This record gives sequence, C-alpha cells and structure tokens, in this order.
Amino acid sequence: METPIESENPVVKAIIQGTAPRPAQLAAARGILPLPAIELLEVLVTLARSSDEEAAGHARETLAAKSSDELAEAARSAEIAVSVLTYFAETHGAGVNVHEAVIRNPRTPAPAVVGIVKNAASVELLDTVSLNQQLLIQNPALIDAILNNPARSTEAERRVSETKKEFFEKERGQQQIAEELRARGNEAAAEFFEAAAFDGDELDIDDAILLADMIEVPDSETDDSWLALEYIEELYEETPEQRQTIINSIIGEFNADGQDLPSERISVINRIMKMGMKDRVRMAMMGDREARNILIRDPNRIVAQAVINNPRITEQEMEKIAAMRSVTEDILRQIANNRQWSRSYAIVHN
Repeated sequence: METPIESENPVVKAIIQGTAPRPAQLAAARGILPLPAIELLEVLVTLARSSDEEAAGHARETLAAKSSDELAEAARSAEIAVSVLTYFAETHGAGVNVHEAVIRNPRTPAPAVVGIVKNAASVELLDTVSLNQQLLIQNPALIDAILNNPARSTEAERRVSETKKEFFEKERGQQQIAEELRARGNEAAAEFFEAAAFDGDELDIDDAILLADMIEVPDSETDDSWLALEYIEELYEETPEQRQTIINSIIGEFNADGQDLPSERISVINRIMKMGMKDRVRMAMMGDREARNILIRDPNRIVAQAVINNPRITEQEMEKIAAMRSVTEDILRQIANNRQWSRSYAIVHN
C-alpha cells in the first residue's frame, strides 16, 4: 500500500513521486536540498524505503547522522508525517527519547506504538508507558506488550496489571454475566448489572449478581421524571460510617416489627446498603418486593420516594408502608396525592 504524501510542497511531492530530476532526488537523499526539517524528513524516510538503492543508501546514512535530540523534537511535532513516526518506531537504534516522543505523539498509529514497546530494551521507556494509564486504556495491546517484555520492571508490571484488571477484565466479566442474564430472559437484571457502579472495595461481582436477580422492572417501564432539580443536592454518597448506621437502623426496625431476621436476610440488607445512592434509587424503582421492603426504610427520602414510584408495587405493600411509623411526611403526602392509592380505604386510614 502506497504511503500518502502529507506535505503540500510541490518539490516534496515531485521527489516522492519520482518526477523530480535525478540530481534533486540525490541531493534530497543526502539532506542538502533546502527544505524545512519536517518536510525533509518525510522525503528521507520515503527514499530510505524505496527500491532505488543509491538514493535509499544515502537517505539512510543521512537519517543515521541526525542526533536523537533533533529527531525527538521532530517526533513531538503535530505536523510530522505519519510515515516519519512509523519509520522512527521501527528503527531500534533511534534512541529512547525519540521512541518516547513517538509514543506520546497522538498521530502515531497504534501498531507502531505497540511495536516499540514489544522490542524496547529500556526499563525507563517501559516505566514511562506504564505510568500513562490513558494511553494504556486507549491502546490495550500495550498492556500485553509490556507484560511480555522481559525488560519490564516490577513496578511497570504491577501498574499495567492493575489497569488490565480494573478496565478490561472486570468490564469483560461484567458484560459476560449481563449476557448470561439476558440469555435467561432476565432483561431487567441484565440492564441493571451493566449499569451497576460497583467496585472491589464495596460491591463486588457476586454481590451485584445477587442484587441483579432482585430486579424485575426493565428500564423501559421506569419513570424518573419525578427526580426534579430541587432534589439534586440530595444525591450524595454516604461515608462507610453513615452507611453502617443506616444498616443498623434498618435491621433494628425490622426487629422492632417483630420480624426475626435470619442471617441470609441480614446479608441481603448489607449488600443492598453497600450500593451507592444512585444505584439504591435504581434498585428501589426496579427491584422486587424484598428490595422495596428494605429500601422504603432508607432514611434518604429520594430512595424511599423511588420505592413509591416502582411500577410493580402493590396495594398491599402500600397499606403496610402507609402504616409504618418511620415513613416520612413527604412519602405519606405523595401516597395521599396518588389517585390510585387514595381510593383505598385501608391506605387512607393508615
């Protein structure tokens, strides 16, 4: 495949296309043709790869005579031709500073960057790449290139392994489980699992699977338009201490109601309350009866309000909620203003 010419200079185009006079081509190969440095490099790397042995030999000698600092400065340019960046990437003796500049240049093709890292013998260069998490995420092949390079340092290996686990293995595992849920016909659970903001420090994958199984309402059936702007400031994340206090309060409320909670039920409460505020709102709007029974007791009124907006909530549940002493005035007012529930004598009485 012929490399496109990036320079607009007619002299550069003529030399690369082979239409320039022979003396001009050889002068360019020797680096003595008066051209801007960036354009001369584009000519040189093209000639160095050409089938013209005389011109190619001169061009390679000219490129080899240039200092690594000069080449690194050119490689950092936003105007440097892609063909030049690729040539530098494939030149093993180009110098660490040149290769680092090539890696950092967003114009460098991904395979060229991976090629540098695969063949790098410099611990410093591998460490530099391993520190650039954004680059690793954008070009995941770099992760395996570092892990398979014997010159890597222990720290470089640790950093890229953590990035791989955090951004790729977890994501693949999460997507695979969501697909399995969907294959079983549980679309609502799959949607919830894909969007769940869990992490290894709070909510792990096993927890998320258990919680996803409690989801019975798909996204298409939920209406979050009631989350008006006036409530936005209440979308906060509690500290671990605050969250534990909430858990203790909910368990205590169940016990006060005369419900003997088995260890499995307490475990479910703990798992649900490990979720962040936004995921608890989603669980309240989409979860099953068990989830609703737990989250209606959440002291955050936005979460409790989401339970009331769950499209699967029943009249029997609403009767119990209306009778609960811990339910806030806001929730009672919302129930009273609902035409469906206000027609029930038991609910109104409670």
